[in-house]
Amino acid sequence: MTNVPSGIEVLDYEFTGSVDAGRFDPVLVGVVGSGNLEVLIEPAAGLVCTVHVETSARGYGPIWQAVVSDFHQRHPLAGMRVSIHDMGATPAVVGLRLDQAISDLRSLDQ
Repeated sequence: MTNVPSGIEVLDYEFTGSVDAGRFDPVLVGVVGSGNLEVLIEPAAGLVCTVHVETSARGYGPIWQAVVSDFHQRHPLAGMRVSIHDMGATPAVVGLRLDQAISDLRSLDQ
């Protein structure tokens, strides 16, 4: 586990994917700053998609669960690890950043 600053909440989710993400270079979108977040998507082994969230907005676990579940319903990818570093972004911004990261994926198999 990484060293997490005091006051940061850590949330972890795991979803079984139905579409293999294939080989791809890591993708980083967004900038951590006041009211924003960054999303890093990396390849991982297996049939799951893991989502690791570090957020300054404590106590919003059910909202995060809904946002990442909605993301995985739209993009049921397997073999990827998603890391989110958040400084208070709204759920709509989180969803947009996740979609942006997926659209930036470049398969190395093509």
